[in-house]
Amino acid sequence: MMIGRSVGRVVISDVTPVVSCGQWPARAVVGERITVGATVFREGHDLIGANVVLSGPDGQGTPYVPMRVVGAGTDRFEAEITVGGSGLWGFRVEAWADPVATWRHGIELKVGAGQGCDELAVDFEDGARLLLRALPGVPEGRRAEIARAVATLRDDALSDPHDRIAAVLDAHLVSLLDAFPLRELITRSPLYRVWVDRPRALYGSWYELFPRSEGATLDPPRSGTFLTAAERLPAVAAMGFDVVYLPPIHPIGEVNRKGPNNTLTPGEDDPGSPWAIGSEHGGHDAVHPDLGTIEDFDLFVARARSLGMEIALDLALQCAPDHPWAKRHPEWFVVRSDGSIAYAENPPKKYQDIYPLNFDADPNGLYQEILRVVRYWTGHGVRIFRVDNPHTKPVEFWEWLIGQVKATEPDVLFLAEAFTRPAMMHTLAKVGFTQSYTYFTWRNEKWELEEYATELVASAHYMRPNFFVNTPDILPGFLQDGGPAAFRLRAALAATLSPTWGVYAGYELGENLAVRPGGEEYLDSEKYQYRPRDWAGAEAAGLSLAPYLTRLNQIRRAHPALHWLRNLHLHQADSEQIMVYSKRLPATDAAAADTVLVVVNLDPHQAHETTVHLDLPALGSDWDDTIEVTDEITGATYQWGRHNYVRLDPTVESAHIFTVRTRS
Repeated sequence: MMIGRSVGRVVISDVTPVVSCGQWPARAVVGERITVGATVFREGHDLIGANVVLSGPDGQGTPYVPMRVVGAGTDRFEAEITVGGSGLWGFRVEAWADPVATWRHGIELKVGAGQGCDELAVDFEDGARLLLRALPGVPEGRRAEIARAVATLRDDALSDPHDRIAAVLDAHLVSLLDAFPLRELITRSPLYRVWVDRPRALYGSWYELFPRSEGATLDPPRSGTFLTAAERLPAVAAMGFDVVYLPPIHPIGEVNRKGPNNTLTPGEDDPGSPWAIGSEHGGHDAVHPDLGTIEDFDLFVARARSLGMEIALDLALQCAPDHPWAKRHPEWFVVRSDGSIAYAENPPKKYQDIYPLNFDADPNGLYQEILRVVRYWTGHGVRIFRVDNPHTKPVEFWEWLIGQVKATEPDVLFLAEAFTRPAMMHTLAKVGFTQSYTYFTWRNEKWELEEYATELVASAHYMRPNFFVNTPDILPGFLQDGGPAAFRLRAALAATLSPTWGVYAGYELGENLAVRPGGEEYLDSEKYQYRPRDWAGAEAAGLSLAPYLTRLNQIRRAHPALHWLRNLHLHQADSEQIMVYSKRLPATDAAAADTVLVVVNLDPHQAHETTVHLDLPALGSDWDDTIEVTDEITGATYQWGRHNYVRLDPTVESAHIFTVRTRS
């Protein structure tokens, strides 16, 4: 019985980065360095080599990137590749027998064992012929080195075998033949794919605001507009934010409209929840008339862009009962046995003002309509969508929609607001979502923060985290009880652990009142009413965290090491209230090394002191080196070694964010 072959002459297995056995592409951003790894081996003792073949979206690439063994006896080979432009890239691992290296290793052992020229005559000739076979693959300008080595191997006048092989063992020649090897029995892995996004897919600082609250008044009740909200943009830009995220800006339903604090008894002037989308004024492709016109929205987008920011728009696939779709396409909803359309529920929560969509009755019609809506907004300058509750829609729909959009507009990004089970969260990332909200909001203890950070790094080849410290839906208990120190330390963690982080407006004012004890809903939530804020007054009174957020974003921009996720390294501290970690970028031809070390007191209520134990090689130093660390918040400089005393008092400062320089 014939058995099909699943391996080649040289075995290649466990290739990384690969997502679900190659079912979906791995992820990277332009300029990112990716480690490609594979387990490579063959029978016997002959030496082998491996390389990566990299191809870009245009079919061009790097046909030979050498791989190196990592760890003695592991059979594990790795190489770093750097991806250029955005789009779909591909890579293969090639493995091969290396007859020159095998011969060189053998002849060195034989000469070392005392064998003479007469005994090794055939070995010398075998080596000469191998070098001649390798000759055509060597650059023309260096072929003379090969010729000289061949002549030396064939020079019978040399009676000392060490002299016969000296040229072959010369470091320059060895390096040359490592770079341009003679490859035999070449085995190739399948083609694996990597989708490469623009850098904003991985790195950025987000700020969420409700346009209707910026410029709003409460007496009389009056909505802000795109034009008044644009007046807030310079302050947001001054804090160093890159993305301004807007909740839905569409007409809000009148039927079952919610009042303040999610009540069912709205007043005449209550604006309702922006997530109850649609009314007689239009649906997902319209703007709320209170906010202005589509031309006003275009001006808002242009103003943000002029300040170096871009707009992220909420994509919430649900409808108010009076949404135009509910009248024109009742088949796009769940119809109950009494003929009514079912509103959204997450028992015991009820959302009477929202109809969820049914993706099964007319998938083609609904899919195409949603694609039309997305393309409408990309036509108005939106390049980022924050997707509301994607885990309540079919995964296959998202794979289709994102694929359709990126096929023609590869720079468009999608953030998944999927606070859900890990399997769904990770699969949404695999099928195309650019970023994901995470469980960071609920990770407070040192052990769970370290465990979760390690998990995110392990999945960095397909899942990119966005560490929002709060949202309109989520006021964590930690912020309710921890005072200003809690706000500072959570911001410091989010801004340095994750390349992308975000805050919801009001964070800088320390807003921490919940609608009820034990809940996570804000009192007088902005989801249901206008919330004009006295930004200038709070800052003038020294009550705003805006200067601290500004400094965090300045540090992030100044340190490219903080723009990445895969380079996170955890260090040790004796106290369970002190967390220590670093990020490092090695030096390149274009830039010096960049190393950031962060020490955070996780307790917002009291000071803690401890000994910090540093993995100095992870910081680019030797174990016995002294390093100079400069606190980017306070400006203080310290001389540190492997073990260091730290005391952090949250009433003064919750975190050290150090720039690291090697001293000796």
